Amino acid sequence: MSINSLYTRVDSAAMKLVLDLHEIFNKGRDIDKALNDIIAQAIATKAPMIEIIPGKGSGALKKHVLRFLDQKEIKALYHRVEKDSKNFGRLFVHFKWGGKPSRK
Repeated sequence: MSINSLYTRVDSAAMKLVLDLHEIFNKGRDIDKALNDIIAQAIATKAPMIEIIPGKGSGALKKHVLRFLDQKEIKALYHRVEKDSKNFGRLFVHFKWGGKPSRK
């Protein structure tokens, strides 16, 4: 399955990218590839934010996504991660353009 079928652009003015992981929840390599691809897409288009939807479930997929985002080489690419306080099954990855991405 290609990344193009997994994400959609929402609100073209803000260029928010959305990655819904429901279809590949049990395929670890596909999840990592989809995450790498959406981050590369955000960098290429200078999107301010990615919305990642791991879903609610047991929380294992969300933990997988958070571990992926916490890798040193990935962490250097974005500004911050926000856990949606109103929806446990959704994460936002924010980017800061105009300078180097901050390191955490």
